[in-house]
Amino acid sequence: MNRAGDTVSLGGPEARRQLLHVVGTEPVGPYTLVRLDRGRLDPGVPGQFFMLEAPGRVLPRPMSLCRAPDCELAFLLDPIGPGTRALCALEPGQSIHVLGPLGNGFDLSVERPLLVAGGIGIAPMPYLAHALGGAPAILGFRSDRHAEAARLLPDAEVVVEPRLVTELLPEDPGDVLACGPEAMLDAVRARVPTAQLAWEAPMACGYGACYGCVVERDGRYVRLCIEGPVLQDAA
Repeated sequence: MNRAGDTVSLGGPEARRQLLHVVGTEPVGPYTLVRLDRGRLDPGVPGQFFMLEAPGRVLPRPMSLCRAPDCELAFLLDPIGPGTRALCALEPGQSIHVLGPLGNGFDLSVERPLLVAGGIGIAPMPYLAHALGGAPAILGFRSDRHAEAARLLPDAEVVVEPRLVTELLPEDPGDVLACGPEAMLDAVRARVPTAQLAWEAPMACGYGACYGCVVERDGRYVRLCIEGPVLQDAA
């Protein structure tokens, strides 16, 4: 890794670390949409991620981009721990350091995209749908309150537990691009072996130095921040 000023060269398109100002926050069911000014950061490819430095916390948090309107980057967060709660509590005018874009995103050169997401896995889907020029989507949530996030993809089919998103997968689902909890991704993969799956793991750096995001996949270990977070089996 080479660092010059606030630019981090990771062997591909340059990621930057920059202090960004908070534009605002919006509740989306139990989640929070945190909107930041874009600064000089590139939004990258849907499915890539950014490291957000939470106030008062030592380690940053990896977050996929939810929306990228003009001059903004918006992240959908689930306030489940001290870091995400601190990020959700940000107020307009405050600033945080953000590093990105990082990792590998979704391959957008698909002919028949179908977006599949579970819970906070909906986070990258609005940006992905926009990049694809629109795509059908299936969303699953644990409760009606969590399902309020479906308004971010207003034309999506929605199920709430105990129903599962895999119940809505058509016989010929086309090109599946999915994000969600591991059990959901495993179920999607079993039905659609060639699906593009965005996996999650704890990360401390985001560029392969800490090995905190190493996971086992098909008998080998991969660093999700480098080889992922989007992984796809060979067709």
